[in-house]
Amino acid sequence: MITLENYLDNHYIHRSNWLRAAVLGANDGIISISSLAIGVAAASSDKDSIILATVAGLVAGALSMAAGEYVSVSSQTDTEKADIERERQELLEMPEEELQILAQIYEKRGLSKETAMKVAMEFTAKDALEAHVRDELGINELSQANPIQAALASGASFTVGGLLPLLVILLAPVVGLEYWLYGSTIVFLMLLGSTAAKTGGSSVKVAIFRITIWGSIAMGLSALVGFIFGVRV
Repeated sequence: MITLENYLDNHYIHRSNWLRAAVLGANDGIISISSLAIGVAAASSDKDSIILATVAGLVAGALSMAAGEYVSVSSQTDTEKADIERERQELLEMPEEELQILAQIYEKRGLSKETAMKVAMEFTAKDALEAHVRDELGINELSQANPIQAALASGASFTVGGLLPLLVILLAPVVGLEYWLYGSTIVFLMLLGSTAAKTGGSSVKVAIFRITIWGSIAMGLSALVGFIFGVRV
């Protein structure tokens, strides 16, 4: 027998919140740190300077990603809470008007006028606020993100992503380091795109193409800036 829980387990939308933060963090970590290192390497032949700049960028980037994600998601959550409270007040002050609004929503989705009203009345009788929050405001448990969870996922994934180019810097020779970083970063991005696509149930080829193209552009521009404005030491 198929249950709702088993049915939802076969879909991927419930992973969207944390997956978005994790992929964004890892992608930003790989590209940002690689781009930074390539830019510095294009302007300096001193490996210690490259490592120092990379570590500083890694720490600052991870903290920035975590803080930014927390503030962003918290702002979204505050807005959702304010809308829910406003909806609660409207249900107390004008319940009949709110019932009509709910029925019109269902009618626009394809139900007949009579059926839409019946459904609206039944949902209102069960939990009016929940029905309006879900169907009028479009807020549900899948769309709601946890600020702490998003911040940790983003910061941790940035760190993991940023550690990959740092390892390349530590192991590769300083001569031609830009090329080592570029080649390895493309591989890292392809692996990230493939993993994210499989986790989210989307196209692997599209994900790899998208992530490698933009990563290549970022690294190329960083190398160009480092070469043009850098002072070799």
